[in-house]
Amino acid sequence: MNPRPLLGPDPPVENPDVGEHVAVAAPWLLQVALTQSFVHSVQTDLLLSDQQLQFERRSFTSYQRAVDGLLKTFPSISKVAEVSLVDRRRTCAVVGNSVNLKGSRYGHLIDAHDVVLRMNYAPTKGYEEDVGTKTSHRLMYPESALDLNDSTHLVLLPFKILDLEWLQQAFTTGFNGTSYKPVRATIRANKSLVMVVNPGFIAYVNRAWLGMRRGYPSTGFLAVILALHMCDEVHVFGYGADRNGNWSHYWGKVGENPNFKTGLHHGKHEYHMLRTMAVHQQLKFFRGCFQKA
Repeated sequence: MNPRPLLGPDPPVENPDVGEHVAVAAPWLLQVALTQSFVHSVQTDLLLSDQQLQFERRSFTSYQRAVDGLLKTFPSISKVAEVSLVDRRRTCAVVGNSVNLKGSRYGHLIDAHDVVLRMNYAPTKGYEEDVGTKTSHRLMYPESALDLNDSTHLVLLPFKILDLEWLQQAFTTGFNGTSYKPVRATIRANKSLVMVVNPGFIAYVNRAWLGMRRGYPSTGFLAVILALHMCDEVHVFGYGADRNGNWSHYWGKVGENPNFKTGLHHGKHEYHMLRTMAVHQQLKFFRGCFQKA
């Protein structure tokens, strides 16, 4: 059983390798709208399966309690975030964190897009010439969270129930739980712009786009597929290793940590999929500068 979005048809399960364009009707980007019409499909397909995203073993009651807490904290955003199908002629820039952005001078080009998605704690200050300054949506999870200005959407990627609990508590009492690394107790962001990606979307991307049953997609790859559901034109910047195979960030030194890899993510496979989508004109891929170590 495939998880359904809150409203709309079942998600498309096309094969990106044959160049099929992604359907846009499924509203995966939920404005904290994880209500009962979505609950049972998550229960049977994701949260209680043997292939959970971050291997969290908790009862479904915990999930329901976390959802209830979100809806109480964000009562004005209990509807699906509207991704207008009438006014969809807009461009998305998805800005990755790769070292290949160094020296690219993509900043002005990135800022010219209608929507600019960035991931985790990637900085813009000091790197404006290469990465731009505009951020309309910031995708994050508790372990990668940072404060936002009043015009940026906080987009939570919930890999586990704890992530939903964190969001609610970070805006109210303060979070005092623990995770696999330190987590901020509070966060500053515009409460009316908080969004949550449907948990089923993460599983859908892992299975339908990457063909994987274990592990989970990177924040960067999720951002690209989400952008394909949001905009008519998607332009991708700052992805992939450098020419020597180093996976580095643009705000670090090139090759400073040769042991840095992509963790549980399938970095090389994701990169191949992005290039394949570019060949089939599903998106435009900007390679940047392949730095030498």
